[in-house]
Amino acid sequence: MKRNVLLSRVVLAACLVTRPAMVEAGPAPQAEAVWRSWNQPVAPFRIIGNIYYVGADEITSFLMVTPQGNILLDGGFVETAPQIEANIQKLGFRLEDVKVLLSSHAHFDHAGGLAELKRATGAKFYASTADAPLLERGGHGDFSFGDRFPFPGVKPERLLEDGDTVSMGGTTMTAHLTPGHTKGCTTWTTTAEENHKSYPTIFVCSTSIPGHRLVNNPAYPNIAEDYAKTFRVLRSLPGDVFLATHGSFFDLSGKREALSRGAKSNPFVDPAGYRTYLRDSEAAYRKELHRQQRAEGTQPPKN
Repeated sequence: MKRNVLLSRVVLAACLVTRPAMVEAGPAPQAEAVWRSWNQPVAPFRIIGNIYYVGADEITSFLMVTPQGNILLDGGFVETAPQIEANIQKLGFRLEDVKVLLSSHAHFDHAGGLAELKRATGAKFYASTADAPLLERGGHGDFSFGDRFPFPGVKPERLLEDGDTVSMGGTTMTAHLTPGHTKGCTTWTTTAEENHKSYPTIFVCSTSIPGHRLVNNPAYPNIAEDYAKTFRVLRSLPGDVFLATHGSFFDLSGKREALSRGAKSNPFVDPAGYRTYLRDSEAAYRKELHRQQRAEGTQPPKN
């Protein structure tokens, strides 16, 4: 548990500290080194039920396997796509059996590989209406990053709103809009079945603030309100199995190691870890919001 909280704070701090400088001057060498460290290969494995891990060590990607075809969530960096493709095949699945490709949000470290994965699998690509324009533009004109972090553009075949579902072979993924990190940041939920038990499963988009202007932001005037809404939504969702866009948010490495050692109970069943993540990430958000409000000479909200 302590490791999970610590790693979550490390990533949140990295987003808050390194990204503002990058927006002004482009990626610094130390930032590029951090990104490379996020993209280290990981042997693919089954998490629980029909949910498999096929991503890198920090940048995540998940495969939901069904009798009628498979669903893939997120594509990592451009450089992550070949890893994801190889991981799917290492597990014994065919790339062409991926029928649906889903997005959490339109940032280069999660959407960079989507165009290649769409090409390699022939899958239909679904994404939120709010993030679709940025995905099509390949990250150009981002409200916070401008044109600093482009990726190959990809156009969704289906646009998703809050509460929309994607179903295949007995598996249903539900989209929950949790904006702020991006305007269309999408948290996904499903139910994992294992040993005759059902486990509510959540794939958290992100609640970090990668250099975003939270006060008096003409490019995103309601950003603070969206973050506040996101925390309310996330608190309302069950997360017995807690997964997310960054491995450190849910202690991927520690839980993977415990699973490989034959833990008596599945370490990915971690509702307490989910609640801790929400508590700590909301505290980090509020601290940054209040810092920016003080700097702008505005008063913090009462709620």
